[in-house]
Amino acid sequence: MRHRKKFNHLGRKTAHRKAMLANMASSLILHKRISTTTAKAKALKMYVEPLITKSKNDTTHSRRIVFSYLKQKEAVTELFREVSPKITNRNGGYTRILKTGNRLGDNAEMCIVELVDFNETYTTEKKAEAKKSTRRRRGGKSAAKAEETAVEAKAEEATEPKEEKGEE
Repeated sequence: MRHRKKFNHLGRKTAHRKAMLANMASSLILHKRISTTTAKAKALKMYVEPLITKSKNDTTHSRRIVFSYLKQKEAVTELFREVSPKITNRNGGYTRILKTGNRLGDNAEMCIVELVDFNETYTTEKKAEAKKSTRRRRGGKSAAKAEETAVEAKAEEATEPKEEKGEE
């Protein structure tokens, strides 16, 4: 039974686990995305998110606390210079775990851990959806398709006369 056990020990002794999580956290901060097993990813999420929260306050004390966990100067400077300005408005949930399937050798469940604000594919889709506005009409799908084709035809007509004027 795992009553009152706060975190996954990952089958390792304390020193090995701390060193592994420190290395994984540093790699995540430096590369913005790493591939690992799901169990390690969940342990890493618990390890790195408080450090990212601590980086919002750029003081000597917070830098020293983060350095005591990460143990790499480059990772600490990257965290405070690059990562913390992007996450100032976010209240938590700085990492995302994307499951990628099972590993061929031992069938371990694999995933990708990434920093949320550094993946452009998700941020650009949200902006595109926000700009798009639709007008609702009666008539169903056929009326909507007719309206889209009419808008495209008007757009083409608007561009063609300008090109002809430029040629004359």
